[in-house]
Amino acid sequence: MPVALITGITGQDGAYLARLLLGKGYRVVGLLRRSASSDVIGERLRWLGVLDQVELVDGDLIDLASLIRVLQKVRPDEIYNLAAQSFVATSWHQPLLTSEVTGLGAARMLEAIRITESAARFYQASSSEMYGLIQEPSQSEKTPFYPRSPYAVAKLYAHWMTVNYRESFGLHASSGILFNHESPLRGIEFVTRKITDGVARIKLGLARDLSLGNLDAKRDWGHARDYVHAMWLMLQQDKPDDYVIATGRTTSIREFCRIAFSYAGLNYEDHVVSRSDLLRPAEVDVLLGDASKARGALGWQPETSLEEMVAEMIEADLVRHGAARRG
Repeated sequence: MPVALITGITGQDGAYLARLLLGKGYRVVGLLRRSASSDVIGERLRWLGVLDQVELVDGDLIDLASLIRVLQKVRPDEIYNLAAQSFVATSWHQPLLTSEVTGLGAARMLEAIRITESAARFYQASSSEMYGLIQEPSQSEKTPFYPRSPYAVAKLYAHWMTVNYRESFGLHASSGILFNHESPLRGIEFVTRKITDGVARIKLGLARDLSLGNLDAKRDWGHARDYVHAMWLMLQQDKPDDYVIATGRTTSIREFCRIAFSYAGLNYEDHVVSRSDLLRPAEVDVLLGDASKARGALGWQPETSLEEMVAEMIEADLVRHGAARRG
């Protein structure tokens, strides 16, 4: 039975990846940072019905010794590094923490693999935010990076450390440069979930307005369920490499709002308010991924449309708020 170690297993991607790997017959072990909210930290895994099928072990990306101990104990065949301080807006308020966890955390895991002489294949969750101030209309693996937030800078450090350990020490280390990917498990602080949650609240009469920042920013949005499949495919290849994972379709936040509110029979213009205090210090205006390499080399392609994803997210939020109101 293959063994997979997932950092960030309690997050959106970690939960979907755990379910995917369990379905493929893996033993799935998740690295869990101890916190006061440990009683609710497995909610995403519970939502997907897999919480009782995964093993959780104590460890922290800021503690190299704990990573070494976990690798020696678990002896994973595959390691998926998904843990990070992943909210871009927070990275301006906590740049050092973001650098420590999102950037140096990946380096510590790579170093733990090297020290323990583990043969595990390593996946690094890189981000389209690394492209930032885009240098090309469509971003591929060859597009230059220009990060525009502390989060993006930290992700870029982790990305290049993955490349460096692959080339310097022969690690089977791959990076997935994933463009925005969402789901009903997305955190409420992210704009897509903020929108679908707002739609559900307004539809149920729990709210009237939804405050957002820049409505004209454009992103390439896919479903996390599709994207974790690409992660797994990368580690099944004979040679490690880096791959852009994207849909090839860019949509503005304004259009996302229109789609979401229309699904609920509402007009977004009646409810959405753009506030200047919610704008980023440095905006990433447009992201559009070119996943040609992943389609050709991995045989991967997205299976869920933007409209299908939005509908799934709104339905889940309607269920959540409906249950909360009844309870």
